[in-house]
Amino acid sequence: MHIHAFRTFTLTLATLLVITMTSSAQSAPKNDNKTPLIGGQPVVTLTRVKTGDGHKPEFLSAVVLPGRGMNLFQITAYVPGKGEIPVLHSPSLEEAAGILGGPDDPYGTKAFTFGGAFLAPFANRIIGPLSNEGKTVSFDWQGHPFTLDANWKGAKPGAIRHAIHGLILASKTDDVKQTVAGDTKTVSGVIHNGNLSQPWFSKTDVSISVSLSGGAVIATVETKNVGDKPEPVGIAWHPYFNLPSGDRAQARLHLAGDQRAEVNNYDDVFPTGKLLPSQGTPYDFTAKGGKPLGDLFLDDNWTNLKKDSDGSSYSEIIDPAAKYGIRIVALSRHVNTVQVYSPLDKQFIALEPQFNFNDPFGREWGNSDTGMVTLQPGQSVTWKVKLELFIPE
Repeated sequence: MHIHAFRTFTLTLATLLVITMTSSAQSAPKNDNKTPLIGGQPVVTLTRVKTGDGHKPEFLSAVVLPGRGMNLFQITAYVPGKGEIPVLHSPSLEEAAGILGGPDDPYGTKAFTFGGAFLAPFANRIIGPLSNEGKTVSFDWQGHPFTLDANWKGAKPGAIRHAIHGLILASKTDDVKQTVAGDTKTVSGVIHNGNLSQPWFSKTDVSISVSLSGGAVIATVETKNVGDKPEPVGIAWHPYFNLPSGDRAQARLHLAGDQRAEVNNYDDVFPTGKLLPSQGTPYDFTAKGGKPLGDLFLDDNWTNLKKDSDGSSYSEIIDPAAKYGIRIVALSRHVNTVQVYSPLDKQFIALEPQFNFNDPFGREWGNSDTGMVTLQPGQSVTWKVKLELFIPE
């Protein structure tokens, strides 16, 4: 071969290798006929092959919906003696596509009824005076009045409408990318201010990533004030964790908090402003190894979390009958409360690590710090949670 032709061939081959290596490390989700669309964007599935000897549990996949605020829709895991199991309670993708954004879902609130919706720039309920039509709720922050759509209410007659669970439930995600580093696969994206369902106090961008490896699933949410005014921010996650045995009564719960927020009832679930000590009550789940749920209905918020020196805290869901446990580690010091929802007739526990109290702007809290983080223009705050599997003793 002529030396000039050889050099050209070598350069071309090297260029192709660089392109190929770069594409394998970082790529956008493909929109092909085999990839379902939800919310107008392709579903992203991260997968890995089981590598252990079968004696330890390990994560296998994670399904994320960029078209619905990066909802962490499903996680699967290998569990010794059980095989592959769904970690989260959710319908099939086909069923979800027919539920989300349908005629009975004008606000996108169906997104937090299964799977694992991310909540920003506030979590839980915001309560306040309603407009004459009952369509909006008013409140104020540091003397700044604000109004949001009243997009939720209890099921019973006379239930009061209010705002719930943030502004990204139905948001589209830009700059969706997938990366690979060893055994860890990650999908990330940004929900820009223009994709929030309603305006907030300032302009807000929300960056979300989900990483999958055999030993952990890590979810990270960073909220940044990209406007020119201060704003309050609360972040949370709303995952429904399955109980593989299907036996709720014997399932055990461990929580890091020893104070529970009193509520008016379990339909509205409005806080009264009182924090009740849980020690010595049926709501005390602080013991190592947890305590069985029994016949206790839960839709409660715990605070006064016991934290390590780095500000982290953890909760655990243990299913002894299935020899299965999952640890939810809050790696952000700003996670100040844990909301737990577990109805008696369902085989799941929704366990939600969140920054803020329920109704964080409510007058019932007086001058208490309700967990909202104030961001000045240009500032950001990060919420981060890690899931770990274990076999209970």
